[in-house]
Amino acid sequence: MPTTPPLIRTVAAVISDDAGRVLLVRKQGSSTFIQPGGKREAGEAALSTLARELQEELGVTLVEGSAARLGEFEADAVNEPGRRVRGEAYAVRIEGIPVASAEIAELAWVAPQAPFPVPVAPLSAEHILPAWRAMRD
Repeated sequence: MPTTPPLIRTVAAVISDDAGRVLLVRKQGSSTFIQPGGKREAGEAALSTLARELQEELGVTLVEGSAARLGEFEADAVNEPGRRVRGEAYAVRIEGIPVASAEIAELAWVAPQAPFPVPVAPLSAEHILPAWRAMRD
């Protein structure tokens, strides 16, 4: 009997600018852009994960009380073939100017709907960004 690999559990942020664009990041060694965020550590609360990852990867601070939950979504993982990722997503505000740090190779500010100017992961393109657009409408 084949076993299903465990889900990759992440927490993701939708960060927007005054022009309505959203921030996407590309990890080193990947060609696909994803939402900022990362994997939860054992026993870590979702927003604690998000605050830690945004500080580590982008050098920014999550504004306390700004997180609006968009939902939890699942799609094929882009950086781990054969695996699925389940992301809990939040629209958030940040303090500071994002700068690619840690494993982040590149940042892109993009309009939140296709066609995207960069390759975007299915979790973002098909689930997180549509949920964010629906929340704003």
